Amino acid sequence: MTLRTLDTLGSLEGKRVIVRCDLNVPLRDGIITDDGRVRASLPTLNALINAGARVVVCSHLGRPDGAPDPQYSLEPVAQRLSELLGAPVAFARDTVGESATEAVASLEDGGVVVIENLRFNPGETSKDAAERGAFAAELAKLGDVLVSDGFGVVHRKQASVYELAELLPSAAGLLIATELDVLDRLTENPERPYAVVLGGSKVSDKLGVISHLLPRVDRILVGGGMLFTFLKAQGHAVASSLLEEDQLDTVRGYIAEAAERGVELVLPTDVVVAASFSADADHEVAAADAIEQTAFGASGIGLDIGPETAARFAEVIRGSKTVFWNGPMGVFEFPAFAAGTKTVAKALTEVDGLSVVGGGDSAAAVRQLGFSDDQFGHISTGGGASLEFLEGKKLPGLEVLGWA
Repeated sequence: MTLRTLDTLGSLEGKRVIVRCDLNVPLRDGIITDDGRVRASLPTLNALINAGARVVVCSHLGRPDGAPDPQYSLEPVAQRLSELLGAPVAFARDTVGESATEAVASLEDGGVVVIENLRFNPGETSKDAAERGAFAAELAKLGDVLVSDGFGVVHRKQASVYELAELLPSAAGLLIATELDVLDRLTENPERPYAVVLGGSKVSDKLGVISHLLPRVDRILVGGGMLFTFLKAQGHAVASSLLEEDQLDTVRGYIAEAAERGVELVLPTDVVVAASFSADADHEVAAADAIEQTAFGASGIGLDIGPETAARFAEVIRGSKTVFWNGPMGVFEFPAFAAGTKTVAKALTEVDGLSVVGGGDSAAAVRQLGFSDDQFGHISTGGGASLEFLEGKKLPGLEVLGWA
């Protein structure tokens, strides 16, 4: 089976098209701090507007626990979407209630409305299929067709992602189609050398992707908080740095498998160690096998890869033809511990081939550090979904659209 795309839906002029986007943007005091996901939705929305559809945008934002919560309202997103589209965007203050019904009924061809946060209704994320189905049936009354374009949620069996796609004629939007094309290039005959750069806090978050990619890649680079479990697995003391003791045997297995398969496992040789977890903490660079020999002793906390490691990572990245990066190298939110992440990001912009930033914190990091999306081959909008795809898992939000 092949993915159903927009061209399978026929003429959409005058039709009410529900678009399931992923507009789960970070907010601070009601202000969007990174509108990357909103901008990523524009190609599909513009295509539908130009086709004369009546566009009903829905999304989740945050985790409001199935009840209205003003701090998770999509109203700021509707305002930003209006600015980016250069046209009015209506906002409904509920999901399937009176406000949404009236707003959709008022749409003209080419018009757009954003309905309130889907997760304000407990049926969206319910573990009970009947509850999800009941909510999806209410949503279906707002549209004639569903375009699923929230790649960040296709690994979830949720009402607007799965059940709604069964109730209405449905197809994937341009964003999902692009994401799948890129991920397919990462898994099917990638250009070599192929390097995967993994960071973030926990090894346990990356177990599946490491297992699935070890037989498929040439190089794996490990940074972020997860590096300390690798160092500990090699017998090095890591002071008070983040450590997953229960993953040590698993990591030793990965180290052995990489050696057996001839995969180059690039681990840090130096680390930035701080006195505490804070932006202004005293810090110094230590060799990876001498972390406890800093001025902070056993209380020191590793918060970034060191400059020697960052330079080595950059060299390996630039020498690769395909690079997938997921997870920052350190606590990039603190300027003193952002250098490793910035060096890795810059190296990805210099890859002579395909460079993919794997969504989530990595995408937030590159934007916060001053890089633009067009400097990379692709910035994914779905961290968790991307990882599960690369783990070889079946994603329900894709299967329901015909992907197999």
